[in-house]
Amino acid sequence: MRKTFNIFIVLLLMAIAISYAVWTGQRPASVYLSDLRIQLTVNEGQPGIGGNLLGIQTELVPGDYQSRDHLHRKLASYLQQARDLGLLNAKTIVVLPEHIGTWLFASGEKDQLYQSTSLKEAMIWLSVSNPLQFLRALYAADGKHRLNDAHLRMKAPAMAEDYQALFGGLAKEFDVTLVAGSIVLPEPYVENGQLQLGSGPLYNISIVFDHNGQPIGQPQRQLYPSFTERNYIQPAPETALNVFDTPAGRLGVLIGSDSWYPRNYAQLNKHDAELIAVPAFVVGNGRWNKPWRGYKHQSAPTDVSLKPVALSEGEAWRRLTLTGQAPASTARAGLSVFMRGQFWDQGSSGHSFIHGQKPADNDPLNVDRHGHGARLINLWL
Repeated sequence: MRKTFNIFIVLLLMAIAISYAVWTGQRPASVYLSDLRIQLTVNEGQPGIGGNLLGIQTELVPGDYQSRDHLHRKLASYLQQARDLGLLNAKTIVVLPEHIGTWLFASGEKDQLYQSTSLKEAMIWLSVSNPLQFLRALYAADGKHRLNDAHLRMKAPAMAEDYQALFGGLAKEFDVTLVAGSIVLPEPYVENGQLQLGSGPLYNISIVFDHNGQPIGQPQRQLYPSFTERNYIQPAPETALNVFDTPAGRLGVLIGSDSWYPRNYAQLNKHDAELIAVPAFVVGNGRWNKPWRGYKHQSAPTDVSLKPVALSEGEAWRRLTLTGQAPASTARAGLSVFMRGQFWDQGSSGHSFIHGQKPADNDPLNVDRHGHGARLINLWL
């Protein structure tokens, strides 16, 4: 009897293991409807031969990332509407928001992940759906938040492939220069026109693609990740700031709060940067109107006098992006573009803006009027 019982238990465990293995390999095709609404909210200057900076303040949710093709359809619809409005030309520089590539970790996953009610729950589904990948990534993980590291590291090869194919493809399809927001990857670099990965720490990086869909130079690493991100994203304060030659002029990219540091503008001045793009992301619904928390990333620069709590998050972002405050920057134009959307229980805030431009009278800085749908912010050069 005992022998029969033991055989039954073994067979049951084998059946469970086989069922689990089959389940982890299943990726049912689902169709999540996307909100394709987008409106032109800022259109400064006059069309001419100098080109333009065009920010796309996306509005995205987890379902938009179910596949690369699905996300392409949504982003391409934004760009097509911009083309229909006459905003795209051979000298257009399109700027996308910070972390638009990082959420690619959700691509190709199970419905349970997209239907989760919290980011924590979604990460559990990510782990159990990819057990071997997760365990290998956890072994190689670095930083205080090893789980966060592992969840990104485990999908990094697919993320890198999707990032280049998606955003390089969009740049080529619409014949523009494209600042592809940012993505978090381990030791990324470009070799022979292809984004490659190392095995070291995670970095938050941005790649600029030319109108042929090819990366221009090397990825720009973020120098000063946010306070919470520093637990798993490596700061790169010793990294040189790249300046990219584009049809519209020499372009510098400052990721997120890298735009808060005067020394970064001074470095870009030395390399004759004419334009500055800031892909940005502020976590939390309503965070834009709450008191600014200051330089939690590291010590405040000695040449910045702003004090935490004395002003709102939104006011701090506008006052710390210095392209409109000569002689801190000699660039002639700049644009900050924020990610918007609801990623499980992680909301977002932030209003994209042209550097040096005052808030419109009908959209005061202390009122969040984002509403629904994406936004186009255009500056003719």
